[in-house]
Amino acid sequence: MILDLVHLGGSRALPWFLPGFAISVGISLTTGGRVGRALGLRRVVATALVVSLGIILSATLTPQWEALAFGARGPASCDFSRIGLASLDELRTKGDALGNILMFIPFGVAIGLLPRSRRKAAIVGFAIALPFAIETIQLLLPVLDRACESADVVDNLTGLVIGLGGGSVAGWLAAAVYRRAR
Repeated sequence: MILDLVHLGGSRALPWFLPGFAISVGISLTTGGRVGRALGLRRVVATALVVSLGIILSATLTPQWEALAFGARGPASCDFSRIGLASLDELRTKGDALGNILMFIPFGVAIGLLPRSRRKAAIVGFAIALPFAIETIQLLLPVLDRACESADVVDNLTGLVIGLGGGSVAGWLAAAVYRRAR
């Protein structure tokens, strides 16, 4: 999915991804300071949090090319054929599984960099619920021409966990270096 986002004319093209990405960058640049103050973050981390969320929403909740060009509609059902982790073969094909994992890693990293607090716990809860919400919206809005798949939820959560781990380790290392320098 994410690797095919701007493949023009292909069956997987998402014509609203780049405009959505540009809008999310604009929003993050104008709200990064406020989000940072509200969450106790540096502006750069807050901006990364907002941009990564914007990328996820742009990549998953904008209509596919076929929906806009031909009025194509999604299946209005969910595929529950895979409820476990993606196989190595699925990851090697650089398709939906890998794209769905990669898409959530930056979001997880940004959340992992947040200081421990109730706000962070709430944001982690939101992040865990997000893949379920995305698939539900895709199911309920067949006009987007998207497929609701349990595999997407698993892959999104996998990327989130990888990102949370990486962000937490990076935050811990940065704090240790800062303490040592003082």
